[in-house]
Amino acid sequence: CGNFPMDTRQVNDALDKLFQEERIVFWNDPDKEFLAYMDEQLFSPIEGVKVLRLDQTGALAAKLLIERKEANGRFLIYAPEEEPDYENDWLLDIRLYSRSFRADRASILLEELGLTTQHLREHLAQRRKFFDNKERLQKLKSLVSPEDTADDLDRKMLAVVVKADQPELFNILRTLFHLYAELEDLDLREPVQAWEQIVKFDLEEPFWRQVKKSFGYFEEIASLENLLIRLLVTDFAQHLRGELPASLEQLILPPAGRANAVVCLAQWRDSASTGGSYDRLSEYVADVVNLSDHLHPFDIDDLMDVQTFLDVEKEIARNLKARVMATADTINLDEVREIATRRQAGHWALSMASGSSSVPRKELHAVYEALVAAAEFFDLRNSHRHGFEFDDAPAMYKAYGNELYRFDQLYRHFCEFADRSQNWNVVKDLRDEIEASYSNWYIPTLGLAWGKFVESGLLNKWNIPGVPNEYEFYRQHVHTRLQESENRKAYVIISDAFRYEAAQELAQELNGKYRFQASLSSQLSVVPSYTALGMASLLPHETLGYDKKGNVLLDGKPCASSEQRNDILSTVEGMVVRADDLLSMKKEEGRDLVAGKKVVYIYHDEIDSRGEKASTEGDTFDAVRKAIDELADLVRFVVDSLNGNYVVITADHGFLFSDTAPTEPHKSRLEDKPDGTVIAKKRFLLGHNLPDVDEAYHGHTKVTARAEGEMEFWVPKSANRFHFAGGARFIHGGTMLQEITVPVITVRHIKGKTKNETATRRVGVQVLGVNHRITTPKHRFQLLQSEPVSERVKEVTLKVAIYEGSEPVTNIEKVTFDSTSDNMEERTKPVMLVLQDRHYDKKSDYRLVLRDAETDIEQSRVDLIIDRAFSDDF
Repeated sequence: CGNFPMDTRQVNDALDKLFQEERIVFWNDPDKEFLAYMDEQLFSPIEGVKVLRLDQTGALAAKLLIERKEANGRFLIYAPEEEPDYENDWLLDIRLYSRSFRADRASILLEELGLTTQHLREHLAQRRKFFDNKERLQKLKSLVSPEDTADDLDRKMLAVVVKADQPELFNILRTLFHLYAELEDLDLREPVQAWEQIVKFDLEEPFWRQVKKSFGYFEEIASLENLLIRLLVTDFAQHLRGELPASLEQLILPPAGRANAVVCLAQWRDSASTGGSYDRLSEYVADVVNLSDHLHPFDIDDLMDVQTFLDVEKEIARNLKARVMATADTINLDEVREIATRRQAGHWALSMASGSSSVPRKELHAVYEALVAAAEFFDLRNSHRHGFEFDDAPAMYKAYGNELYRFDQLYRHFCEFADRSQNWNVVKDLRDEIEASYSNWYIPTLGLAWGKFVESGLLNKWNIPGVPNEYEFYRQHVHTRLQESENRKAYVIISDAFRYEAAQELAQELNGKYRFQASLSSQLSVVPSYTALGMASLLPHETLGYDKKGNVLLDGKPCASSEQRNDILSTVEGMVVRADDLLSMKKEEGRDLVAGKKVVYIYHDEIDSRGEKASTEGDTFDAVRKAIDELADLVRFVVDSLNGNYVVITADHGFLFSDTAPTEPHKSRLEDKPDGTVIAKKRFLLGHNLPDVDEAYHGHTKVTARAEGEMEFWVPKSANRFHFAGGARFIHGGTMLQEITVPVITVRHIKGKTKNETATRRVGVQVLGVNHRITTPKHRFQLLQSEPVSERVKEVTLKVAIYEGSEPVTNIEKVTFDSTSDNMEERTKPVMLVLQDRHYDKKSDYRLVLRDAETDIEQSRVDLIIDRAFSDDF
């Protein structure tokens, strides 16, 4: 309808009703509100009624037409002006025996909007500029309720102007601020288009009036910048456990508005659509108030509840790093975990949170992971501060498989997470300390303790009771499986250099998958622990030996290439396939490939291929992470696509790796290769008639690999190298526990009724207490994690808030439940919620809602009563 905003149906209906009784109707429109209605001929013609416009037809001509030419005709006489005075009204006599029609635009709007309160007519008239656009009217119409007050209408008009999702002040504010944050050059003193429209439509004064009512903010010359500063500083002050710096005190909102500031900002941070603008604007405010200068006096406990500024997050992370370093020898692991977990569930370090891409959320999350890994490393070190003392080799080997492998795993985890946070290098000095502890204490101390057993006879028999040797693999894990019945099939995945600590992590992950059951054990690697010998030992064979060049032979046949291994496996109805090739296949291709085979060996090479090269050995831990992921994918493919029921994952050997390059003391001082050398590598030497030397262990492959012939070897003691060619940080070949503890993961596909026992689920959380009644502006709830987190019971991060209908009436808190404790008290967490300062009806339905922070799916709810007899200061 052009620029005319309203539904003209009411006007047409009213005129039609008049002309049922009258021949002539006068319509004066002094405000020209309906000029467009007449110009664009929106008047629906009534049969026999003509329109005379006095702004286009003279009064005399009109008089002649009405009383002479068409004396019986019906006329609508429209004039876009006030009725003339009697003495100046040429049509007074006609007007006196006719009817007048006044289309009151405010009245029509009142009816159009479905409002029942007549005193709002004048209020609508004052907002006439807003209604000059039909689109705005239609949007407002969808929001209005019959019982709305003038303030309600103003708030909903503001929502239409700024295009807010909901006509609530908090939503309007964050939507308006979001528009500023989208500007390339952020400046809250320069109005955006929406603010200009607020001013144009006479909504500026209502806006500030509602802001004052909700937040207590008032200035003679109010500004959005000052409002935002006070909102954020107030939120900071309300969550700060220490005393606010004096220079910021004047920026706090009055007591009556503080609860609403807390709730408003918490909801803004949680908003999927505008969370990013919070990030940018909070940084803007932090710069304006020089926040970083004010944070240094505060410790972690003071800042723990603050989510207002990114600078606070960085300060907490720095302080936690300093605490970990300062208390390394007496580390309180639970305290570090609690701090890290709470902060990781917050706005700035929750990797899944909505927000600006400029905020390093994943890096901050990784920083906390690195700090927890460091704390766990120090805690483990402190429990072995006197070194590693065991009665015999079997006891120490068992201890490595049960606990000591954690040193290597935690070191890898720390390095992984430190690498992810390297663009924000807060953990650099901690990294140096972890490196020193791992490389200069753990590795040499472990090597010395284990070396005593190696030297005192272990190398001469190379056998540990209860631990199978690597060359027994096929018989123990494949042949035995095939013997169970005629139709048995075995899949073997061999990942080059996949060491025990990584296998423990993979087994844990597989046990968290539906219908998978994984068990981890180990086997004693061959020595030297290098690829050619280890890979050969895993294949079916009667004899293992060497040719003159040091190539490994199985039953007299070479076995280094895929084709050669395939020939060997064909004797047991088996085959070879590369992991990459298998994963690239579709289900039917894979099934066709393995059809008719009883044994399938899948070769995977990610760790060794990168670690062995000097140019890529620094990526070793990235390769381990990728290997874990790819091996899990391989198992899923075998089970889901190839119908495999039995999968064994193993390796040829493990490895040693340090994040920093070894120094000269790590080099065994052997100037020349001895006579009889066949193969010389940085971690082992093969040959004949080798002499005994102080710098190396001297052994025989007929003992360590059950090899035919008289091939002998040297391996450096502890973690030393013979030389550094081809990289020196990644090594294997020797007798260190990391190298010779070869993992064996047996994965079974569970079917039938027992498969339900393998189902995974998020841990349950319940609210303690009954008949919850809230009578104060802040209320603390106690949430209980129903059971410990385990392989099949996963941690969960929940968003917690009180709702009325679909809208929160409190701040929204995120809490992570990840406790592995059997103690219920240790699985209980408090959550403090702050009520929005507004009227509450104790008969209304309110509920505490717990939602999954990742999916936003409601997990549980508890009905409660809010009984606030009076409002008190927050």
